Amino acid sequence: MAVFAQGCPHRCPGCHNPETHLPIGGEYRTVDELIGYYEESNLLRGITLSGGEPFGQAKAFSCLAKAIRERGGDIITYTGYYYENLQRMNDPDINALISYTDLLIDGPFIKELKTLTLAFRGSSNQRLIPLSETGQELYQIIESAQVISF
Repeated sequence: MAVFAQGCPHRCPGCHNPETHLPIGGEYRTVDELIGYYEESNLLRGITLSGGEPFGQAKAFSCLAKAIRERGGDIITYTGYYYENLQRMNDPDINALISYTDLLIDGPFIKELKTLTLAFRGSSNQRLIPLSETGQELYQIIESAQVISF
């Protein structure tokens, strides 16, 4: 299940999701509603947090990630920040979201570095960072995936 944050301070030129840049728009959903959607499906093994910028709503997203983790799900989080910058922020809500994330995909989309050959990334500066054993497994799966361009 993918959950997209509304609002993004990065506003990367060429972003695949520019409608998420402004903090207004999208559809409001509570954490409980999102947990309900997750529980309704027997096919999901986790969630992907994307955006917009999930760390712009770190408190809500960390609550969601915690609930999914408690239900045995894995968490992939995309961010336009670099991991090291998130760590330097030393914000409790950001740290909580990091702690529940299995695989972090970091870095802004850079149009000049656009790639169609790296799975789960839009530009070559973006990194897959496993933050748990599950994250390491996801990393191995993604890195071994064959990307097919049309």
